[in-house]
Amino acid sequence: MSILVNKDSKILVQGFTGTEGSFHASQMIEYGTNVVGGVTPGKGGSTHLDKPVFNTVADCVKATGADVSIIFVPPSFAADAVMEAAEAGIGLVVCITEGIPVQDMVKVQNYLKGRKTRLVGPNCPGIITAGEAKVGIMPGFVFIPGNIGIVSKSGTLTYEAADQVAKAGLGITTAVGIGGDPIIGTTTRDAIELFMNDPATEGIVMIGEIGGGMEAEAARWIRDNGNKKPVVGFIAGQTAPPGRRMGHAGAIVGGADDTASAKMKIMTECGIYVVNSPADIGKKMLEVMNALAVK
Repeated sequence: MSILVNKDSKILVQGFTGTEGSFHASQMIEYGTNVVGGVTPGKGGSTHLDKPVFNTVADCVKATGADVSIIFVPPSFAADAVMEAAEAGIGLVVCITEGIPVQDMVKVQNYLKGRKTRLVGPNCPGIITAGEAKVGIMPGFVFIPGNIGIVSKSGTLTYEAADQVAKAGLGITTAVGIGGDPIIGTTTRDAIELFMNDPATEGIVMIGEIGGGMEAEAARWIRDNGNKKPVVGFIAGQTAPPGRRMGHAGAIVGGADDTASAKMKIMTECGIYVVNSPADIGKKMLEVMNALAVK
């Protein structure tokens, strides 16, 4: 079991023949991901990486049955690419693109309301179900199959947490990088809910950062639903000054509840095992899982 993607997912790549699309699609294929084709307007009918290229997402879906799209399209066209995928009936869209204008994402958010399409990202590393499918830009070798789910706003901390969890002997079911922009699709709480309902996921790592209220929302949801599975949490940006954007577009302290300390306090009160350093994520997860096994 896993969430969002698995070995049977049929992946299409938007921006397939570009530099980024080509590099990461080849890495995805090498990992064993079922990439069925790609889209580059004007290049339909050709092949790339031994896969068919189509002019539109609708053409690709019709020919291949693709049900997941990953987007490597420049920022000025990325919002249209997301909406095109949704219009074609794609169930899951993973948008890697960084630098999409907030105004464009407001349009996307409104467009997706009432549709069956789930968006992950933008400005995210994607999703990986260990040993089955890599839909993103993560280094696949870090993700060893196991029983821990990861949801993270940070790309590099996703890899770091996965490496620690694997070295602790636990491994990963699925890791979801939700992205750090002000407006994204799938939230921390959304991913946590999916993991809570996944039989194979026995523990969860939740990595957040300063800015916004997603971590507090997720923490309260976990508490209100009975803390069914242990969650280890970390918040990046503990030394960030108020009012200054740090790295991600959404990582800015705009109010008292946006600070790392405020989020960590709420998470702890809601029963999440909060660590002060990312270096402690793996050993804390192992400690918690061992304690539960003894019970």
